[in-house]
Amino acid sequence: MMKKFIAVAGNIGVGKSTLVEMLSAKLGWQPFYEPEAKNPYLADFYRDMSAWSFHSQIFFLAHRLRAHLQLSRSPHSVVQDRSVYEDAEIFARNLYLQGDIQPRDYQTYRDLYETIIEFLPPPDLVIYLRASVPTLLERISRRGRDYERAISTEYLSRLNRLYEQWIANFSLCPVLTVPADDLDYVAHEGHLNLIVAKVQEKLTGKEEVIFEPEEVARAAD
Repeated sequence: MMKKFIAVAGNIGVGKSTLVEMLSAKLGWQPFYEPEAKNPYLADFYRDMSAWSFHSQIFFLAHRLRAHLQLSRSPHSVVQDRSVYEDAEIFARNLYLQGDIQPRDYQTYRDLYETIIEFLPPPDLVIYLRASVPTLLERISRRGRDYERAISTEYLSRLNRLYEQWIANFSLCPVLTVPADDLDYVAHEGHLNLIVAKVQEKLTGKEEVIFEPEEVARAAD
């Protein structure tokens, strides 16, 4: 198979990093985890979100755009943890809807993002991990990160709605939607193998690729 670029997308706690690690190991590809970005606006952002959200999001957008471009030019097949699209379509949009980015600034951000995306090579596939809020909360609790304890049900629900709106209208590359409520690829190797098989189907051009409940149940045995 020729060099491929896959991005794994999904809400907080859904299992993106774990899937990136396991898919990369199965396929023999390189994983890419977003390096820590020393955002010079972050301290100001947490002190006054309304004043600094725009600046902070521009920094993160530039950081992810650069990483995306580097991955698209890599000679190796890669699996990326979180896509550049989520920065704009989920997190910047959420700040705008909360009133933390003013309409004028948000329009400038969108104009910049949409113009750049026209010239940015898309991935070969986006894997969207879809999970309900109870599943997200359970997995967040399981991994026990102190800084995630304050994440509310309402916040996760709002992000889930934005993810669903984004993925329903996303057309830059094929999308494989994974029912993460039903698939536990950590506990069941069969579930991981099923995801790998579906990924390969999508990469070979098959349009309608879904996870049938019967095959999900069989894969758990």
